[in-house]
Amino acid sequence: MEIAKLGEFGLIDRLTKDIEIRNDSTKKGVGDDCAVLSYPDKEVLITTDMLMEGVHFDLTYIDLKHLGYKSAMVNISDVFAMNGTPRQMTVSLAISKRFSVEDIEEFYTGLRLACDKWGIDVIGGDTTSSYTGMAISITCIGEARKEDVVYRNGAKDTDLICVSGDLGAAYMGLQLLEREKSVYYQQVEEARKKNDKRALEELAHFQPEFSGKEYLLQRQLQTEARGDIIQKLREAGIRPTAMMDVSDGLSSELMHICKQSGVGCRIYEKNIPIDYQTAVMAEEMNMNVTTCALNGGEDYELLFTVPIGDHEKIEQIDGIKLIGHITDAKFGQVLVTRDNQEFTLKAQGWNPLA
Repeated sequence: MEIAKLGEFGLIDRLTKDIEIRNDSTKKGVGDDCAVLSYPDKEVLITTDMLMEGVHFDLTYIDLKHLGYKSAMVNISDVFAMNGTPRQMTVSLAISKRFSVEDIEEFYTGLRLACDKWGIDVIGGDTTSSYTGMAISITCIGEARKEDVVYRNGAKDTDLICVSGDLGAAYMGLQLLEREKSVYYQQVEEARKKNDKRALEELAHFQPEFSGKEYLLQRQLQTEARGDIIQKLREAGIRPTAMMDVSDGLSSELMHICKQSGVGCRIYEKNIPIDYQTAVMAEEMNMNVTTCALNGGEDYELLFTVPIGDHEKIEQIDGIKLIGHITDAKFGQVLVTRDNQEFTLKAQGWNPLA
């Protein structure tokens, strides 16, 4: 169905007609000029992300359901990175005429799966037309007690540096998708040059080579916000001193924490968590796996610091790896390699404005 047949409000009604409010802080959701929220005794956390087709995602290899899920999760991740609990979300879309009503329903199916996982209310947004592709703007609203909020500026000398999960897999998943996309278009171009109609027909059923790389694809296409890690930290009685999520790359994020906290750091290459598939893919593509883990981005793992006294507690939590420690600012930001050489960290992660 063409979106124009429904119109803006008809589309909104269709996408949100069965949304149920589940948070006490949501007084009014979709359907009025504004949503109404109430947080009498909590700090309110608000984060916004904009995702542009051709810059942040490529519809050649991500379907709209996964895109909706990922779009929600990258925002949810920011709330967890402040040690908060996500409660509400607004969703704004700019869409061209090439999208049907069913396409946008698929996007919302993925988005609502992400929201349902963490008990989040979709409370509003906007839709408009686009001449240049799809644009997505999502705002996530969360809550936290004042004493629980964790900023980037709280790291102190001797604090331990920790990271959840593993790093570099999402970046290698992107490299895999880009490689197979390139192979496909090269074959199409060759077939067109030869005017080989049979080859073009066969390419309509082109199957990329993803065998043994499923984890990398999952990390790139099905982003997960690490609310489970936040829960484990709370259960262990650990409050990080500084925290952020790894969206642009470990080195960039760690340098943000150091700059805002006025400290230095020392991390160890041997301690950086890397999945086996990530290492194999990096070798296959003749890339340095440590560089991928430091600078790849889109892992959406949690990078945080804790007091040295929490060392034993941290070591008992599955899914968290101790990778280094905070130092005095005068010692700089250092990576210690496996052969004990020292290099200054550089921010080489994702820069959407570059």
